[in-house]
Amino acid sequence: MVGKKKRKGSKTVVNLILGVICFIWLLPTLGLFISSFRPAADILQTGWWKVFPHQEWTAGETLKLSKDVDLREPIEVNGKTYSDDQLKAGVKADDSRLIWENRRARTINVQEQGWKTVPDLTLDNYNNVLSGKEYKLKEADGSETMQKGTGLSQAFWNTLTIAVPATVIPVLIASFAAYAFAWLRFPGRKTLFVIIIAMLVIPIQVALIPVLKDYTALGLNGSYLGIWLAHTAFGLPLVTYFMYNFISQLPKDLFESAFIDGASHFTIFSRLILPLSVPALASIGIFQFLWVWNDYLVSLIFIGNQPSVQVMSMKIADLVGSRGNDWHLLTSAAFISMLMPLAIFFLLQKYFVRGLMGGSVKG
Repeated sequence: MVGKKKRKGSKTVVNLILGVICFIWLLPTLGLFISSFRPAADILQTGWWKVFPHQEWTAGETLKLSKDVDLREPIEVNGKTYSDDQLKAGVKADDSRLIWENRRARTINVQEQGWKTVPDLTLDNYNNVLSGKEYKLKEADGSETMQKGTGLSQAFWNTLTIAVPATVIPVLIASFAAYAFAWLRFPGRKTLFVIIIAMLVIPIQVALIPVLKDYTALGLNGSYLGIWLAHTAFGLPLVTYFMYNFISQLPKDLFESAFIDGASHFTIFSRLILPLSVPALASIGIFQFLWVWNDYLVSLIFIGNQPSVQVMSMKIADLVGSRGNDWHLLTSAAFISMLMPLAIFFLLQKYFVRGLMGGSVKG
């Protein structure tokens, strides 16, 4: 009985900790979502939480001081004295607050506290991000013309074109390799596997320049094939290691029965390994897709920053402009960028935990 209560208490603590972690993660996401619908002026002036009912000082009665009052001395207002600095910052007096309305005109505003909301929401941020923002340009002759910028639509399709093959190719190749390392016996198997795993500790930045030189010589730089191969090469070590952990724990009896029935290795892989490895394939596929979708450096090096081939991460970085004057557009752009990874995760979530746990326990 004591053991059950202890386990129940431990479970409650774990659930509370997980709840706090989820809340910490969801809070900035909620702020990002709300900010994506707020006008630019509101984003610059107030926090996203101001859209909810909150107490705030509002302008009320205006008091005018005599011209004879010396502002360098304590200033008397309604029978009490305050310093100039206090009135600049705002000083509480009973249930109201006194603050300079116009110091030069010697007027003080008596603010009252009340409940207020800032419900102004708009779709302008999304319209500017998706279809392109309109800019007013002044010509040499003094006339003004409107020019429309490029939106995220082209960058979205570019990123999708890169992410899908760059996820499928390494996962498929790594599954073949993991099967070979787990169930085939050939000379140098362990040494080759150790070399592949050792590549996990090599920083990507170390390989960028040598690979770029080879790409330039082969004419692959700036092409989709080049970026697919780059993401495949950089992702293979982790995917191979992950799939090996899963495939190596499959029951040996399956393979022995298949060999007795005369099945080849390819038949075993396609008819047995792949169907049984769906949870692991989904899990590592999510990780690989997220990495490629959010990638900036590899895409910048191997495909470039031209508008026709820009990926989402590059386009979002360019939205703020060279002087950061449109940074408020990052809220809606970032949320649009999150939609595809979230959709992939929720579609495959039933396999996610099963895939992560696969191969962790023998027997």
